[in-house]
Amino acid sequence: MTNPAIHDLDAAFIERQRQRLLTLRAQLVKDGDLAGVDEDALQMAAGDEPQDAVDDGDRLEQQANDEAVLARVKMRVIAIDRALEKITERTYGLSDGNGQAIGRAHLEAVPEAVFTTDELRMRERRH
Repeated sequence: MTNPAIHDLDAAFIERQRQRLLTLRAQLVKDGDLAGVDEDALQMAAGDEPQDAVDDGDRLEQQANDEAVLARVKMRVIAIDRALEKITERTYGLSDGNGQAIGRAHLEAVPEAVFTTDELRMRERRH
């Protein structure tokens, strides 16, 4: 059964979004893998050799950056997986929070969106 609140999300649009999500997911996983490789290289480079404070600082900064990238990639992949799940459930375009329609422009900008822009603004204010 089609939800009237998302009538402007035709099958062609949803299929394009599904393809975009799959492509984005593959790219993010690849980027995450590269960050993991960088992390491994840093660990191996440090080895058992004594490091000076600058080397340690650079290595720790790079490690922190890699961990932040990996965390962001992981969260975005989770969101993409949820959006793909919503396509399968035929609820893509409806908010997970309040069930209202997510604007088409918002979905075009952020294909993995599962909340309306109003909900996102409210969440930002709370944090």
